[in-house]
Formats: sequence, structure tokens, C-alpha cells
Amino acid sequence: MLVWEDDARTPPNPVQRTAPEPTAGARTADLSPSALTPSSSSAASAMSTAQATVQAAAARAAVVTASHATPVSSGRVNAADKRIINGQTDVNQLVPFKYKWAWEKYLATCANHWMPQEVNMSRDIATWKDPNGLTEDERRIVKRNLGFFVTADSLAANNIVLGTYRHITAPEARQFLLRQAFEEAIHTHAYQYIVESLGLDESEIFNAYNEVKSIRDKDEFLIPFIGAIMDPNFKTGTLENDRTLLKSLIVFACLMEGLFFYVGFTQILALGRQNKMTGAAEQYQYILRDESMHCNFGIDLINQIKLENPQLWTADFKAEITALFLKAVDLEYAYAEDTMPRGVLGMNASMFKGYLRYIANRRATQIGLDALFPNEENPFPWMSEMIDLKKERNFFETRVIEYQSGGALSWD
Repeated sequence: MLVWEDDARTPPNPVQRTAPEPTAGARTADLSPSALTPSSSSAASAMSTAQATVQAAAARAAVVTASHATPVSSGRVNAADKRIINGQTDVNQLVPFKYKWAWEKYLATCANHWMPQEVNMSRDIATWKDPNGLTEDERRIVKRNLGFFVTADSLAANNIVLGTYRHITAPEARQFLLRQAFEEAIHTHAYQYIVESLGLDESEIFNAYNEVKSIRDKDEFLIPFIGAIMDPNFKTGTLENDRTLLKSLIVFACLMEGLFFYVGFTQILALGRQNKMTGAAEQYQYILRDESMHCNFGIDLINQIKLENPQLWTADFKAEITALFLKAVDLEYAYAEDTMPRGVLGMNASMFKGYLRYIANRRATQIGLDALFPNEENPFPWMSEMIDLKKERNFFETRVIEYQSGGALSWD
């Protein structure tokens, strides 16, 4: 089952919204050791034991809550009190679980650990060096793909580590985000491994996001949504800022990982189907699986925030998100036209118009929007086979690697 056919789980029942976040004073608290413990005998004598206890608790609250600056009780966490954003429970206490779906998705990603060096690239190297190994159109596809992806996953990692993570107050969800950030690093490593193996011009490939318009346009669409939540002065707790965070989550789960990657995935996997660039195709398939999990986790996160904060999901906000979907489809289709100026691999750019609309419909309905392009169908049904690792191994005849670790994982 492909990612766009994979229903994101509906989160648990709606829960009561949290109280407004307190003022930013706690955010700027002095976290130096001297602020946590009285530094002189005169200070200690001037402070009663009760006062010292209150001060230490306040300092501890500032430390454990980091960016969201909400008070933390020293008592045990009640699972029902947890919230995805603007939570007041201790983010360092993973259990008791409230969002078990987040923990289960974390375990699933761990069971699918892989590393790029496990994939044999010798056949790809021979194919690339052979003047007759690939056509010029096929070589263009490979270079354009790598030019986009080498920086795309770095953008995704920065968005998680420097933005999203510090605004999420459910430790189960934070656990998945930590794993996701590591997987984004593995993906960047994989693309670098392919570039290095093929002996490509690294400066050309890694700077393509500045030099190739179809790539630059996609990245420029994404970057404002990173910058908004990475701003050190940004914090959740108001309607405007909570919507800003929710919008960023939708852009990255549904449009970046859930749409912007799929022209490239289809192109490289189509090469693999023709027994070309099989090592790169194998790595792309592993990446496709990872991104499937990222996308569906993000959709669960979005839907849970909507349940806990229904005031965010207004008609105006939905119209704004719909406009972003439409823009993203146009940008990815322009990328398809740039990477495929002529028909190649049994595909042409026009086929991707229907494909992207099909995927966009799936993403929109998963977060509660109406389908944007009614009656679109998938023009590449063979892509559904690519999620089956055994078929992929037999087809590409690559070295067998034990991809799953820690037990079997069902993708049905």
C-alpha cells in the first residue's frame, strides 16, 4: 500500500483546550547554575527553606519546558492532561502515554533502520561511466533529482530540530520527531553517497537549489514556513501563532514530504524498473518508506491539534491551506516539466499533472479538506508495488540486505 493510500489514524477523542500560556517571563529565566542554587551564605540566610524550594521549582520549570514556557508541576503526570501544543505537563516524562499512536510510529521507524553504505553501487557506477548506459534525458533526471533532494532533507531536518520540536509539548510526539530528524540525516547521507559514487560535480549538485529555477522555486515556497517557527521570539499560545505552527506542519507533512518528493521518487524508481541505476533506486525506495511514515505521523499530529484546538480550523484558514495546496501542485508540475522536457522511461510530464492532483486529493482529505481535483486517478499504478521490499529486491537483483531490524513490520 502506497503512502497516499495509507490512512492516517484518527487521533483519540477531543480533549479540553489548555489555559492561555503565561507571560514570557519564564522563557527568559536565567538558567545558569548560580540562578538554580543560592551562591552565597548571605543569600541563603535571607531566604527561608520554603522560598528556596519555590525558587528551585520555578527554575526547574523553566529548564524542562524550554520554549513553551508553561508551568510544570512537581507532581506525577496525568496522561489526560497532556497536549500536543501548549501543554503544561513535564515534557521530560515520556510515560504515562496519552498519544500511543505516536509511540507506535516511533517503534515502526526504528524497526526499519538502514544505512546508505549497505547498498551496492557498483552497477550504478558502471552504468553512469558507460557512454551508452543512460540517455541524456535519463542523466538529466538523475542530476535534477539529486540537486533537489540533497538540500530538501536538510531543510526538513532544520525545520524539525530548530522549529517544530521546541513547540510540541507531548513527549511521545517529540520522540518520533527525534527519530525523524535522524532519518532526514540518513537521507541526506544517501544522496551524498550516490553523488560521490557516481563522481558527480558536488558543487553543481549541492548548489542546484540556488541555480536551477524549478528547484529554487520549491525551496523558496518552503523556507518562509521554516523561518516563521524558527524565530527565537516565536512561541505558541495565541490563535495567530498556533495557526502559524499548524500551517507549517501542514506544509511539511502534506506538501513537502507528501507531494514535492513524488515526481523524483517515481522517476528514479522508473529507472530501476528498467534495470538502470538499481542501487540509487533501492535507496530511494527505503527513503520512500521513511517519508511515508513521516507524512502519516505529521497528518496524525495535525488532526490531533485540530481536535484539541478546534478554534484554529476556521473557514478562512481552510481556504488559505487550500490555496497552498494548489500552489504546491503547480510548483511540482513545473519541476516535472523541467526534469522531463521530453518523454522518457515510458512517462512524460503531462502524466504527472494527473498524478500530482491525485496525491493532493489524498493529502487534502486526510486532514479534513475537500478533494481539490475530483475524479483524478493514479496514472502510475505500478508505484504501489514499490512499497513491497521483497519484490523490489527480486526485481533489481541487488545484494540482499536485512532492512528490518527488531521484528517484522506490516505495511498493509
